[in-house]
Amino acid sequence: MAILGAIVAHQHPTSTHSTQPETFGFRALKPAIATYPQFLEKLVSSLSAADHALCANALQLINALMRDAITHGGEAEWPKFIAKLQEMGVIKAVYSLMQSQALQDLAHPLLEFQALTKVLLRKWRDVPVDLHKPEHRRALKAIHLASNPEKPSEPVEDGKDGKERKHNPEKWRRLGFETESPSWEFEETGYLGMMDLADYVRKHEDTFQKLLLEQSVLSPRIRCPVARASLAVTAILYDQFEADRSDLDDAKSYPALESRSNYDKIFKPLILQWSRLHLAGLQAFFRLWKTTGAEREDFLKLAELVRILLEAVVGGAKREKSVEEVENEIQEYDYERLRQLQMELFQLTYEDTWGHHLRQVRDELNHEALQFMKEQRIRCLLAGAWFPNNSPNNSQKTESQQPSSPRYVKLSPNRRFLHYSDFPTEAEQNQDPDIESLPKKLDLSLISSVASNISTKTPTSAHSSNSASTVKNIPSQSSTTQITIHGYLPSSPPSTSHSSAPPPHGHSRSK
Repeated sequence: MAILGAIVAHQHPTSTHSTQPETFGFRALKPAIATYPQFLEKLVSSLSAADHALCANALQLINALMRDAITHGGEAEWPKFIAKLQEMGVIKAVYSLMQSQALQDLAHPLLEFQALTKVLLRKWRDVPVDLHKPEHRRALKAIHLASNPEKPSEPVEDGKDGKERKHNPEKWRRLGFETESPSWEFEETGYLGMMDLADYVRKHEDTFQKLLLEQSVLSPRIRCPVARASLAVTAILYDQFEADRSDLDDAKSYPALESRSNYDKIFKPLILQWSRLHLAGLQAFFRLWKTTGAEREDFLKLAELVRILLEAVVGGAKREKSVEEVENEIQEYDYERLRQLQMELFQLTYEDTWGHHLRQVRDELNHEALQFMKEQRIRCLLAGAWFPNNSPNNSQKTESQQPSSPRYVKLSPNRRFLHYSDFPTEAEQNQDPDIESLPKKLDLSLISSVASNISTKTPTSAHSSNSASTVKNIPSQSSTTQITIHGYLPSSPPSTSHSSAPPPHGHSRSK
């Protein structure tokens, strides 16, 4: 408790003229930790205790040490302290707690640890790669040496004391960088991208060398850029876990901890498995590159596919889902399924961006098309048209009888009456009857609805009954549109009966 008190206590000097610097927090405990190194081991081991209160207190103390080390420890101090905690297994212990059923008792310190993990990722990302720094230069050199480089055949003058050194003209492009000056390519991911690439090379050196050997026999145009792929996966994971979110944004999640239903949304234990997710995403990138036969110009398209893959698998993973299950799901996600998901997301994005405007344009076009069809049909009726007369009186005729007489229909100029009459034969072109020769008429104000029915009829023929007839003798089908007009009787209340005075409800038109 004395150590915990030293962590949280902050004694302000009583005199403003005091020249003694304040010593508190991590800096105050640093000498004690150096004297008693087993203290941190004991603290990390307490995270596995059955007593939830002890776990919560131990994690709160670790959080306080981490936050103070990041804030006041200096650039050379806090990375060492964080690395020491990781070596002691704090990541594994906290990951188990986040997936356990005891989450409710440890919710606040666990959420703070998750926020601190984002702070660490953000700190590493914001550190620019500078080859003048010894640790950055050593990391990049280790990546190069792990690739098993070949010695160049032509020596090149070093310019120092007239000595000669050997230089490979594709030293860095061979590893997947775009140029021979790789430091600028870490601009987006910073030192975090270098750490991920170095970690992959160190843990999978044999695979890395084999991959480069396979790429060396291919044309530079179709080689998979390993280094750029690693940096792309780092950037994708960084965006996936929203590492740029500030502490204030994370603090807004504390009220949501009151309900267990919000735990899957708030807690992301997979962020603690960053290295394994980076490896899974990088392997998926290599697999998709080979499956699609991608070329150098397709790099951004492949990166977008990997982004969609990680968003679907990692972003959709529940809190209890193990990292092994996530790795297997990423590995089994084939290209066809991923491409279908990409098109669905593209459709949703397209709908969100342009859906409202497109629906508005579609409604306007539908309205204009409807008005155009109405006006077109009205003009046809104003000009007059011939219809086959299939009225109920004529529908009882058998097929052996002569067809019914044609009916001529024309709309009055004032568009209030529909004039019609039956004729023995259809008049020739330009000799249609005028409106005065059509004695029957229908008041359009009495029409309640118009129904149409399209039917297909195959006329009988002597050739069709002959089994030896050729295809040319097979009669063709004709479609007939029957129009039925429903209306009201002038002297009765509204009804669904046909209008009076043989209305043109039996009109049909063959197509």
